[in-house]
Amino acid sequence: MDIIMPKMGESVNEGTIIKWHKKVGDVVKLDEIIFEISTDKVDTEIPAASAGVLSEILVKAGDTVEVGTVVARIQSASESNVEVVPAKAEDKQVFEEKVIPKVESPKISKPVQSKSSNGNLIEIAMPKMGESVMEGTIIKWNKKVGDVIKKDEMIFEISTDKVDTEIPSPEAGTLVEILVGEQETVEVGTIVAKLSVGSDIKFLHTDSQIKVQPQVQENEPVSMHDNFSRPVDFHSVEKGSGFYSPLVLSIAQKENITFNELKSLQGTGQEGRVTKKDVLAYIEKRKISREQVQVQFAAGGQEKSDERKSVSSAITQQVYNAADVERIPMDNIRQRIMDHMVHSRDTSVHVTGLIEVDMTRIHNYISAKKDEIMKNENAKITYMAFIADAVVKSLKKYPLVNSSIDGNSILQKRFINLGIAVAIEPTGLIVPNIKGAGDRNVIGLAKAIADLANRARTKKLTPDDISNGTFTITNYGVFGTIFGTPIINQPEVAILGVGAVQKKPVVIEVDGSDTFAVRHIMALTLSHDHRLVDGMLGGLFLKSIKDTLENFEGII
Repeated sequence: MDIIMPKMGESVNEGTIIKWHKKVGDVVKLDEIIFEISTDKVDTEIPAASAGVLSEILVKAGDTVEVGTVVARIQSASESNVEVVPAKAEDKQVFEEKVIPKVESPKISKPVQSKSSNGNLIEIAMPKMGESVMEGTIIKWNKKVGDVIKKDEMIFEISTDKVDTEIPSPEAGTLVEILVGEQETVEVGTIVAKLSVGSDIKFLHTDSQIKVQPQVQENEPVSMHDNFSRPVDFHSVEKGSGFYSPLVLSIAQKENITFNELKSLQGTGQEGRVTKKDVLAYIEKRKISREQVQVQFAAGGQEKSDERKSVSSAITQQVYNAADVERIPMDNIRQRIMDHMVHSRDTSVHVTGLIEVDMTRIHNYISAKKDEIMKNENAKITYMAFIADAVVKSLKKYPLVNSSIDGNSILQKRFINLGIAVAIEPTGLIVPNIKGAGDRNVIGLAKAIADLANRARTKKLTPDDISNGTFTITNYGVFGTIFGTPIINQPEVAILGVGAVQKKPVVIEVDGSDTFAVRHIMALTLSHDHRLVDGMLGGLFLKSIKDTLENFEGII
């Protein structure tokens, strides 16, 4: 039975495998979780649709594939002759089954191979991994020059803007030349390696040296100190294998990097090879060093000795050792958040208003009634439930804030789906929304908020939970933050930021006279899209929330 990447929402066209809970050969029970996926809408666990044995995993963890792509196969219990114990009812995960049309896996071209004039040498090219993919990056070489390779054995891994995948060898033979180093990006069809399929192998590489002919245009002037216009013997050094790709040599030639400078670089590629990234980093560092010399030279003729030391010290601090910097790849959730935030910044004209709210009445009510409400209603009452209620009432009063923009049209929603931002460890964020929030009271909102937060943190949200939101609340006050300027959750036109409730001395009027009192004060910030919500509407909306909260009469 084929297991495919499920469609987790109308606008979701792809998903990323986060984790495999089972490995090939494992017995799988019906409805047992076999893998987790992440999309731009939801992260969730996927259960097995039948019992059997996991016979094949086709998409590894970290890879992103289109909806409908076959990611694994399960061999049924009858086919595998394995007794499978049904899963217990309490082990079953709640999962909404959807009828998904079976679609063919994306067509991926095999590595281009072309035989050389001697008939024994096969050129392996960067494959085309989709119609719109024009280039690929070598992530890792699984083989090195001189290795004997079987047919279909994985020789290198590539990454494109569509997919990361391993590339198999088209024939059995020996790897005689690697032309593109790790982390280098080349166009589709570029020859990245050569494979000898005959017995008469003549290596371009020995243990002590590699001969490379860089790609230099005919009659092109060469300014390199070591004459890169002719084949150069690169002797192995302690810091690397001595292999330099044509791309690295081309950059070195263009930037007037000497051969000795090139040999001194600490390569980050396979076996210490110098990559394009290493050369560019060196060029930037060399540029900074030259600027330091220029500044220090200029300071020498104009400043006093102690001032020169100050300037030199300040500039020197900009240079750091690469070993002191940890490079951490972003996970899928963080990449999605990054893209969503940049999209919002580039779409909405953000304006932020701030107002302070006296929460003393609500604070006193919660302190007095929380245990009773928990006992009678099984609900944990918090500030957020009251804030959500005030927002709902204000959205009904000012419905334009509950809208979105479609070209030159305003889509004003008659329903209120209230989004509540939920932080997910370690650095994630998701915004599920309360459907039909306008029909709920404070207790109903409190229960819905608790339910969404719990399911968000246990990866039990459905695509419906995070779609069609109309307005969002983000509560950074839970971390002690007083106020902030949140970014609008597209395609909405406003978002409310909730700050921490603090005791503050304020001026209040008692019997017609002003006096100081300690009150529980909270700051609310409204970021709104000035294309639709101008300052007047934003201010009136915030004032409405403030009035609703401060005039709470003790009835929910």
